[in-house]
Amino acid sequence: MSTTAMPPKLAELVEEFASVGAKDRLQLLLELSEELPALPARYLGHREDMEQVHECQTPLFLAVEVDSGQRVHLFFDAPAEAPTTRGFASIMHTGLDGEPARAVLAVPNDFYTALGLAEAVSPLRLRGMVAMLSRIKNRVRAVASG
Repeated sequence: MSTTAMPPKLAELVEEFASVGAKDRLQLLLELSEELPALPARYLGHREDMEQVHECQTPLFLAVEVDSGQRVHLFFDAPAEAPTTRGFASIMHTGLDGEPARAVLAVPNDFYTALGLAEAVSPLRLRGMVAMLSRIKNRVRAVASG
């Protein structure tokens, strides 16, 4: 899969995952799980202001904001004891946060296949990642259009 349709940071992550073996991909995912930023105060304890991604195996909530410059900002609430889910959220945050709305909307829906995680995690877990991207795009479309 070509990474040219992806924002630079997401393309870099995809290339990093693709360059290592399956066991190392899982390790990369776990390392990324530790890098997921904490929620800003406005979302702490306010999951009602966030959207739950029910397809994830563990409770994951996300908030999507689009600023006046049409840049996307992502916020995730995932339990510390769910490193796979946190890793997926961290991939989304690292790769998409701060990017222009049009770039986020252009990300291929199946970009996750290029990460090579199908060999390391279950299809059910990957479904959660697909749902995250879908929800992010839906919110970006809704917010960016008015």
